[in-house]
Amino acid sequence: MINILESIGKKGLQSARSLRDVMSFTYMIFVRLFERRAYNSAVSMVLVNQIYFTAVQILPLFFTAAVCLSIAFVGIIGEYLLRIGLFSYFGRLLMGFMVTEIAPFGTVLLIALRSSSAINAEIAVMKVNNELNTLAVFRIDIINYLFLPRVISGIISVVLLTCLFSLVVLASGLIYSGFFFNMSARDYMAALLESANFFDLIAMFIKSAVFGFFIVMIPIRYGIRATNELTSIPVSVLNGMVQVFIAIVIIEVLSLVITPMISKLI
Repeated sequence: MINILESIGKKGLQSARSLRDVMSFTYMIFVRLFERRAYNSAVSMVLVNQIYFTAVQILPLFFTAAVCLSIAFVGIIGEYLLRIGLFSYFGRLLMGFMVTEIAPFGTVLLIALRSSSAINAEIAVMKVNNELNTLAVFRIDIINYLFLPRVISGIISVVLLTCLFSLVVLASGLIYSGFFFNMSARDYMAALLESANFFDLIAMFIKSAVFGFFIVMIPIRYGIRATNELTSIPVSVLNGMVQVFIAIVIIEVLSLVITPMISKLI
């Protein structure tokens, strides 16, 4: 019994230390985002390259996935509402569910599967090859030069691609409503404008930015925790990706709880 309690206590302490380290690292990165001295020409160059890698190279795959998901969800929602006689809520579901919930969630999943694992592996390889120590020897701030551009790129990429996903959703709704539900473009736009909520759109942008921050920050954190052995790289990537998906679920749940509460207060 005592051994079991000791084991539980050790795991609890390890989890608490790990959470403390993650929160400390998160705070440090967040503060650096607003320091002017952290930005220079070298950081800008890395930032541009990271945006190209994260947001531009994924566009063909992202656009295809967005179109497929949009057509599927819009068709299912439209057919179901038409069947139960509530098609008047079609615009509200598109704006309140597809645009504000599905678009950021689908976007962050696609980017996390591609970019988060790549960033985690990249940082872990640099740790194993002592490249991080080499940069420190030459007095290059690895937070400013390596970490900050990747975090900013993650935020910008998720926000912009979420907007693209939303546009694809609305375009799919326009095409679907016209061909299958005999709804004119004017009626469709009127339904969207009537259902649009400025606060929900702001909440979508904030949630997308938070998604982008954590799906890059967590892989970086687990990448620098790799040891000097090559076998630690896949372990680091695996642990990092598990934590990324846990963070995505937590952020999504918190947004579903907090957003309606703030909306009622406003």
